[in-house]
Amino acid sequence: MYQIALCDDEVAELNRVENMFEDYCKKNTKPGFVVRRFADADELLRVTQEKEYMPDILFMDIYMPGRFGIDVARELRKMGNRCHIIFITASTEYALDAFRVNADQYLVKPVLEEELFQVLDNILDYMDREHKKYLPLRIDNSIHRIALHEIIFCEAQKKYQCIYLEDGTKHLLRMTMAKIYDMLSVYPEFAKAGISYIVNLEHVDSINTHELLLDNGEKIYLPRGSYQPLREKYFRYYCEEE
Repeated sequence: MYQIALCDDEVAELNRVENMFEDYCKKNTKPGFVVRRFADADELLRVTQEKEYMPDILFMDIYMPGRFGIDVARELRKMGNRCHIIFITASTEYALDAFRVNADQYLVKPVLEEELFQVLDNILDYMDREHKKYLPLRIDNSIHRIALHEIIFCEAQKKYQCIYLEDGTKHLLRMTMAKIYDMLSVYPEFAKAGISYIVNLEHVDSINTHELLLDNGEKIYLPRGSYQPLREKYFRYYCEEE
């Protein structure tokens, strides 16, 4: 299910667009939507930050009372929110600014059903390919989507777990290693290396009975009994990939 946020101070417009979503769901076999309506941009920002709400797609009027839609989008981006943004407005005056905050589309009112459906088709096709390649994590009181290919390994550090990324960034997480592995184990490139490490096989340069070498130069020493299952998963992953 995709999380859809609608933000518009005009109730009639909210009703109209929501009805289009319902029609779209009836005509398509793609996953459904959970639609949440916001008549106030400040409310959208508040629940996004305080309640950890993370919409996949945001449809927003660019002219909101007390808030300019472009500024709202900038604040969402600063929070780490990378949702798809579609501005809906009566004017094309700010179209260029919309794309500067990585908006996907800029639709002029009244939005036609076929226009909205085409935008949804394009975004959902993209998300079908990319959505599963990100891991949503709470970092520094915000929800961030971390690209899986950027994760090199995860290390248990007492009450925290540390995720190491390919750009050298490290993130401390208040999660158990078991919880992180539950999230990553559905992807074949991630494997356990003993009880203290989860490694991304894409970043493994070499492996032997005592250690594995990662492409960032880090070495992970393997505890007794962990080499054989890790070796089998490593070769199975690359053989199946081929």
